[in-house]
Amino acid sequence: MNWIPLTSLSQLSEIDALSKNQAVLIFKHSTRCSISNMALGRLETKWDDSSEIKTFYLDLLKHRDVSNEIAERYRVTHQSPQALIISDGTCKFHQSHSEINAADLLAN
Repeated sequence: MNWIPLTSLSQLSEIDALSKNQAVLIFKHSTRCSISNMALGRLETKWDDSSEIKTFYLDLLKHRDVSNEIAERYRVTHQSPQALIISDGTCKFHQSHSEINAADLLAN
C-alpha cells in the first residue's frame, strides 16, 4: 500500500478536499495493539494497489489529537484499529477491529 502518513490536523482539510474527487481511506493504528497489527497486516495483504483510493495511515499513539479530531469531524466513535472511507468530506463507511476487510473498504 502507498501509505501517506497522517501526522497533523491540517491534513484533514486536505483529505476533505481530496475526497470530493475520490475516496480516501484513513487507517487508525495502535502500534502497541496485537489486534491492530493483525488488521494492518490483513489490509496490506489484501489491498488492491490499482485502486484509486488514497490511503492515509495514522499512528494514533503519536498523534492522539488527530485521532480525536477524526472522531469529531467524521462523527464516528473512536476505535482502534479503525478504517474509515471518506467521500465528499464525510465518513461513508467504517470498520474496526477484526471487521476491517479490504474487499469491503474497496467496495465503498
